[in-house]
Amino acid sequence: MRAVIFANGVLRGNQAVPQLLQPDDLIIAADGGANHCLELGLQPNVLIGDLDSVFDDDLTRWRDAGTEIIQHDSDKDENDLELALLYAKENAVMEVLILGGLGARWDQTIANLLLPAYEKIRGISVTFWDQGQWLYLVEGEKAIHGHEGQTLSLIPIGGDAEGVSTQGLKWSLDGETLIFGATRGVSNLIVADRAVISVRKGLLLCIVSNQESGN
Repeated sequence: MRAVIFANGVLRGNQAVPQLLQPDDLIIAADGGANHCLELGLQPNVLIGDLDSVFDDDLTRWRDAGTEIIQHDSDKDENDLELALLYAKENAVMEVLILGGLGARWDQTIANLLLPAYEKIRGISVTFWDQGQWLYLVEGEKAIHGHEGQTLSLIPIGGDAEGVSTQGLKWSLDGETLIFGATRGVSNLIVADRAVISVRKGLLLCIVSNQESGN
C-alpha cells in the first residue's frame, strides 16, 4: 500500500499534484495538510494531528464525508507529520509520498526531512516532493528513475556515509566515503534514465532536481 501524506508546509506546484496520485492511494492529511486537500478537491481518508490548523466547519465536513479523524492533544512530543508517518507504518504502509513537507520554517523543514531516519519510521520508503525536486533517504541501495541532465545531490546525515557507490551519474563514486558536513556529494548530474545509489554504512539524503546546478 502507498500513502500520500499532505503536510502543513508550503505546497508549490500544486497543479501537478493530481498527476502524482494513484487511484488506490491512502490519503492522509497531517493537520493543516487538510487545507491542501480542500484546495485540490480531495477527500483525505485520514486526518491526524492536534487539529489546531483546521477550521471547525471543515473538520465537520470531513467527518460527515467519512474521513477518519484522529485527534491528539496539543501538548505532544511529535509534530503532525511524525504522527502521520507513525500511523502509516502501524497500518502496514510500505511507501509514502509526502507533499507540503517543506516550508518557510527552517525548524519544521529540517525536522521533517530527518523523520525517515527515525528508527520508529525506518523501513518505509519515504519520498518528499517539492515542485521540480524529489527527496529520498538512501539506506543500503536505491534506484532513482530520472532523466539525463537532472541534478542529483547526496548529503550524509547522522555521520559519515561509508562505501558509497553510484551508477548512472557523471561523477561516479566507487566504495568511497562522503564525510558528514562536507559538500562533495552535491550537484552531480544524472546521465541515464536510471541511477543507482548504494551505501555500505550510514544514511544519505538524496535530492533530485530539475533545476540547473549552482553553488
